[in-house]
Amino acid sequence: MTVNFQEKFQRLLANYGRHVLFICVVILFVHNVFGTHGFISMHRKQQEIQKVKADLDRLNKENTTLEQDVQDLKTDPQTIEKIAREEFGQSRPGEIVIKLPSQAPVEAAAAKP
Repeated sequence: MTVNFQEKFQRLLANYGRHVLFICVVILFVHNVFGTHGFISMHRKQQEIQKVKADLDRLNKENTTLEQDVQDLKTDPQTIEKIAREEFGQSRPGEIVIKLPSQAPVEAAAAKP
């Protein structure tokens, strides 16, 4: 009985062995290209990594600029004076501050006629 089974198995292997091997190779290829850790997925991950690195570089540059601004606000009297003049309308003793109306109403009135 075992000889008969071995003969049948060898005949099946001889007839269909190449087909089974080909199907296994195709399945492995499809899995390596489209699977969860396949080529396409890894390519997307690399693009995401590059995008995050670019964002990180941009944020680091922005952080450096903000740190310099903070340092200037703490120590640089010219920066402090500039902000006091522009944002708070302050002036030095003896100076006169003249505030002009905004340009929007003048432009709107000129556009009506």
